[in-house]
This record gives sequence, structure tokens and C-alpha cells, in this order.
Amino acid sequence: MGDCRRAALSPPVPAGDDALTLEERADSWIEPYWNAHHLVRTRDWLLELDPAAGESLRLAALTHDMERHFPGGPSNDLSHEPEDELEYRRLHSERSARIVAEWLRGEGAGPALVAEVERLIAAHETGGAADEDLVQAADSLSFLETNAELVAGWYTSGRCSRDRAKAQHRWMFERIRLERARELARPLYEEAIAVVDRA
Repeated sequence: MGDCRRAALSPPVPAGDDALTLEERADSWIEPYWNAHHLVRTRDWLLELDPAAGESLRLAALTHDMERHFPGGPSNDLSHEPEDELEYRRLHSERSARIVAEWLRGEGAGPALVAEVERLIAAHETGGAADEDLVQAADSLSFLETNAELVAGWYTSGRCSRDRAKAQHRWMFERIRLERARELARPLYEEAIAVVDRA
């Protein structure tokens, strides 16, 4: 009788890419990027802020900076204050959105999901709608947590002044619109500033 029940079950899905979720494939795709840890922690912070975040939000958080992995992207000018780099941030966000959308289409994602992820990534620097603010806040939290040494390195390598390095962290903190995210970010911000001060 047990044999009959086993025979009625569908065969297991064979191991391989088809068995992986789109999010798991995105995890593998971002892995070679030098700042992949920042992307993973952005998704982690997103889920801290909204444990029920849907697939489009998780994918956007996980891939939002991927244009930096590919040559030919815009570069920021550290002689300007972060607030004055809006054109750079627009170009960065739009290029990331295009690259991720192309990757998603290649992975067989549906048009609605591609469009949602593309919209969220295009707005990850500025926020706007409630879900865009969520991705932006998660990005800021992760940046403050994972990139303190990177920004201190801008100063120690002579790319910018100590004040400009600290201004980057200030800008990443102040742009957060969600009150709970600001509360979570404050100790990360204070530590990031201390890292630059110690450099």
C-alpha cells in the first residue's frame, strides 16, 4: 500500500538552475561583484524593516548597484558635496535598473516583475513612493554598516578630504525618510563617522 502512494507522487525536481528561485539566482549573479556584501545586507535590512517584503522589493534591494560591476558606468566626483552629485546618482540608478532588467528578462522573469524591479532600482537613491523609500532606507543602512572603511579609504588615499568623506555618511543618513530606519541607522552612522575620524 505504501508503494502505491509513493508511485502517485510527482518525481522530484532535478537539481540545477531550474530548481533555484529567481532570488537565489540573483544571489549567485551578484557574487562576483566586489561590493556584493553591501547588496546582501541591503536585502537583509529591507527584511528587517518589512519582513513581508515581496519578491520585487527583495530583488531590487539585492541588485540595486549592479551597474558598478560592469565597465563603462558613470563615476562620481568626490570634489563635490554628495547633495551636488544628483546627475551622477540618476545615471547610476538608471543604468543599474537597465542592467538588472535585462538580466531578469534573460532569467525568464515576467514583464510585470521586471517593470517593478526596474522602477524600484531607478529610485533607490532618491526614494519617492513608500516602497521606493523602503529600498532607499535599506540601502543607506547597509552602506553605513558595510562601507565605512571604503569611505575612510577615499580620505586616506587622497581622493577627498576627511570632511568630504564624513559628508558622504551624513548624506546617506539624512536622506532616510522612514523614522524606524533612522533610529536603526543612527548608531551605524556614528560608528561610520568614527571610522573616518580614526583614519
